[in-house]
Amino acid sequence: MFLSAGLCGGADGVFSRTNLVAWCVVPFDGLKRGPGARAEMLKELGLMRCAYDWRKEHVKEFEQEIQEYKKRGIEYFAFWAGHPEAYRLFKKHGLSPQIWKTVPSPKAETQSERVKKAAEAMLAVVKDANGIGSKVGLYNHGGWGGKPENLVAVCEYLRKHHGADNVGIVYNFHHAHEEIGQFEKIMKQMKPYLLCVNLNGMNDNAEPKILQIGRGKHDEAMIKAILSSGYRGPIGVIGHTQDDVRERLTQNLNGLERLTR
Repeated sequence: MFLSAGLCGGADGVFSRTNLVAWCVVPFDGLKRGPGARAEMLKELGLMRCAYDWRKEHVKEFEQEIQEYKKRGIEYFAFWAGHPEAYRLFKKHGLSPQIWKTVPSPKAETQSERVKKAAEAMLAVVKDANGIGSKVGLYNHGGWGGKPENLVAVCEYLRKHHGADNVGIVYNFHHAHEEIGQFEKIMKQMKPYLLCVNLNGMNDNAEPKILQIGRGKHDEAMIKAILSSGYRGPIGVIGHTQDDVRERLTQNLNGLERLTR
């Protein structure tokens, strides 16, 4: 529609299928697929990277998920929050996925104290990630800890005071409606630390919060801002739904292609 294939949808483009990451495809799937069916679905859609979100009932399936991805050449790109069993299996299978974790919103009298408290609350996951050679993605999920300026501050604190050079930022459109008007500026601030940007259709006031890519009022401008920032890292496509996650992924992929072809 408005962007060159070389930057977007071409074989090496930032929005090409090879650069996309499936996210929110496990507990949000109304069909409750198991590891094999899920991996096959991703392969059929051409999504060869997956960020794995989970709930307690999925722990018993952790190893099978790894095995099903390996069979199909799917990259186990990221893992939500951390779990001892997952870390054990990552070591066993030689995997080092990114670990995505929400930044807390601590109470304190000053901004510097809040940054320090939030950063130190992340030290355990940073240590665990280091043990398997993984990066940690500070994940925006609302509150003080979800603000871009605070994500950057916590990231910089961890790097400066704890030598945590493996820490970066995972930025999610569906938790960022308050920042629509400042997104171009925000992208430039976050770019040195970004590990992944997860897309969503974007309207004012989160109406609705989850929307297919290409159906939002601000989608085109925000995608342009990603490109103008110089970011060329991984892009997440969410399957966040309570229906068939394949349908939501397909809608998002189609919408992204319409915007970027």
